[in-house]
Amino acid sequence: MMVNRINDIAWQARRGSVAAIIQVLNERLANSGVRTRAIFDDGVLQLLCEANTVDELEKSTLVNQVQQILESIAPRNIRRVNINSRIVREQQLLWLEEITREPENQLLWSEEIILEQPNTFQQLIRDFRDRKAELGNSNLPKTQSSRSILINNNSKNLAWRRLLFALSICSFLLLLGWVGYTLLNGKFKHKVLSTTQKSPYPVAKTSKPVNNNQEISQTQDAPKEDIFVEAVRIANQASAAGKVAKSSTQWLEIAANWQRASDLMSQVLPNHSRYKEAQIRTKLYQQYSQAAQQEAEKSKS
Repeated sequence: MMVNRINDIAWQARRGSVAAIIQVLNERLANSGVRTRAIFDDGVLQLLCEANTVDELEKSTLVNQVQQILESIAPRNIRRVNINSRIVREQQLLWLEEITREPENQLLWSEEIILEQPNTFQQLIRDFRDRKAELGNSNLPKTQSSRSILINNNSKNLAWRRLLFALSICSFLLLLGWVGYTLLNGKFKHKVLSTTQKSPYPVAKTSKPVNNNQEISQTQDAPKEDIFVEAVRIANQASAAGKVAKSSTQWLEIAANWQRASDLMSQVLPNHSRYKEAQIRTKLYQQYSQAAQQEAEKSKS
């Protein structure tokens, strides 16, 4: 049975929960004999590592282990981490105050590290996977308690969803207006490249969108049941390309493919068996397209 997301410690750690981060660290450092405590203070995660012997707290080894674990979690809003170490003592609720006041008497050593942050594209991919898992959980039988949790989570995400929806609608309407203008002038096949070169949108700077729009037109004639599968196929290609893309041109092509996938998903009919998922994918694919455009701009500089 799929575990409820509220009990998924790894998911909570990625969201920036200090308690969940401590639990993940303790589980992965258990074989090393190291226990951790942490407090988020003034933009820095203050981490205390304790063990029974000095050897278990060897600086270079422990720092590397902690940094690898935290970067694999990639907790939101946490970039600076100060690692402190000492021989294990009885529980002290004010341990941060103690080591700040007398660091030379309290600590073996202290080291600040900077966590490498995932790029925008990788973060969006991770968010999509989390949301897809949440969608799967919503289909499971729920107790009264889990229903209350789901309602609370939905309320917290309401503003975020509204923003995504507004951005997606605006982008989609702009794209439809551009396509309609070129079609009405009878110059879609011959002058689309020159028209898109004047557009402020990076996606239109290569000749690739010409084929994309033609394929969208062809797909609209196909049965609606095939649109979802076709959109997923295009999205998978864009995702794979995003893992190896380096140049601005490559990122622009990826942005165009994400836009195609988003447009196709928006055409899935309400009676489709995966209509709810299609609506989520429509918004997220649009976000991926925008993220790819940002990566293209970075590659130019």
